[in-house]
Amino acid sequence: MNVIVVGGGLAGLVAARHLAAGGLDVELIERHDTAGGRVRSRTVDGYTLDRGFQVLFTAYPGVRRELDLASLDLRAFTPGATLARPGSTRPLADPRRDPRSLPATVAAPDATLGDKLRVVRLWRALADRRESEAFAGPDQSVVDYLDERGFSERFVESFFAPFYGGITLDRDLSTSAAVFEYTFRMLAAGDIAVPANGMGAVTTQLADAARAAGARLSLGTTVDAVEATDDGARVEIGTETREADAVVVATDPPAARDLTGVESIPTDARGCVTQYLSYPSDQRLPTGGKLLLNAAGDEPNHVAPLSNVAPEYAPSGRDLLSATFLGTPDESDDTLANRVRRALASWYPDRRFDLSPVATDRIEFAQFAQPPGFYRGLPAADAPDGPVFLAGDYTNWSSIHGAITSGRTAARTVLDL
Repeated sequence: MNVIVVGGGLAGLVAARHLAAGGLDVELIERHDTAGGRVRSRTVDGYTLDRGFQVLFTAYPGVRRELDLASLDLRAFTPGATLARPGSTRPLADPRRDPRSLPATVAAPDATLGDKLRVVRLWRALADRRESEAFAGPDQSVVDYLDERGFSERFVESFFAPFYGGITLDRDLSTSAAVFEYTFRMLAAGDIAVPANGMGAVTTQLADAARAAGARLSLGTTVDAVEATDDGARVEIGTETREADAVVVATDPPAARDLTGVESIPTDARGCVTQYLSYPSDQRLPTGGKLLLNAAGDEPNHVAPLSNVAPEYAPSGRDLLSATFLGTPDESDDTLANRVRRALASWYPDRRFDLSPVATDRIEFAQFAQPPGFYRGLPAADAPDGPVFLAGDYTNWSSIHGAITSGRTAARTVLDL
């Protein structure tokens, strides 16, 4: 049985690996010259730049199942965050994992004692919550969920809004509370990390595993059409037609909908702009390995001290940070860099940062929108007609875990034919 996988992102690579390991003849076709989809890295002037700010949640079951985490040489962010507003930066840490942070965390003015106790209660309540339990039954927005649990407005606005704004690209917290519950549990159970060689190392590992299982990767090739036939499926590539017993479509959501005609594939997008800036190492951000959250606005929403966490991301003598703006602001790179400079100057009025822009990633479709109850309308892997199948986080929920898990699910569906 021969199978064509269309799309070389995480879902497609995992699907190709499992299909080939199951004894099938597998070809993966990817339109870019490199695999990875939204999870890629590049090197610019000695800096490692991921495609937008991305991190790996090490507790995700799909991540633990499909990746060799030890060989990725992970560098973990320090649990918690630094809350920043003009004239003030305050650490907010997880005292369970960093006991030395307890006094500063207890004294943090952005969270009341009640807020801190509610966080502990929420950790305990969600500790055993399975993914299937989170994404089932009634749903509501994150902001309503937090309000029902009594969190103060100040704590929601200063911590949850920028932190989950970074995860869901939705600072208004209108996203499904199911996404919040599951990611909150994963944050408590594991680390947020990046590989020493960048997030592209995740893709490299999956691509190597797919090849090792016997799959062929055809890069730099664009699929124009996919069609079910009476005895299989065909793929159109320019003037060439390729026949297959089955096709797995693992492209981005808009392309998947165009190729398969499945209307339930979500195409409402959330975007972001991530700017990378460098500066001398002797001006290092004093946050350690914590994320810097903008507690007073969204320009930028958050700043990640990348080389504080992974020194390999920057050349000797230089540091690298990323600043992420939500949505897709169309201001120039220089304008965005000036906003980052102004933000840091206001947060650290006694410090100097000689920032130099390295690159800017403008990602219009970083993830699909996930309003309350979104998961009830998502397509299944076998939603298309005939032996055509779907693999992508849009069959699950928008995350690296969702993408990886969807690839495994699609492969199993094909192997069960």
